[in-house]
Amino acid sequence: MTFRKLFVIGTALAALGVAGAALAQTSAQKAQIDQAKAAGTVGEQADGYLGFRTPTSDASLRAAVDATNSGRRAAYARSAADAGTSADVAGARMFEAQLLPRISSGQWYRNAQGQWVQR
Repeated sequence: MTFRKLFVIGTALAALGVAGAALAQTSAQKAQIDQAKAAGTVGEQADGYLGFRTPTSDASLRAAVDATNSGRRAAYARSAADAGTSADVAGARMFEAQLLPRISSGQWYRNAQGQWVQR
């Protein structure tokens, strides 16, 4: 199989996995993360996980981010196994293909160079 075909298959599987990971979080956790993204506290990262742009002592927000990242980690591992690659590669591909395009104007993300960028 060519790299392009593997990439497309891997991206599709990762998309399905992230959809499953989203089901692992409650609607309250999703709402809390969405609010934190809008406030600039939380953002997507180039590795496919959520990260904290600014420190927070909010334990429930930390738990929500941890739950989401845990679900994503499992989804990326499944996708990587199916595509014959690593979970790190699957997460980075998901960020590029699915997560980055969905970042709203004004929200923050951490690029591959480790810099926080506002969209």
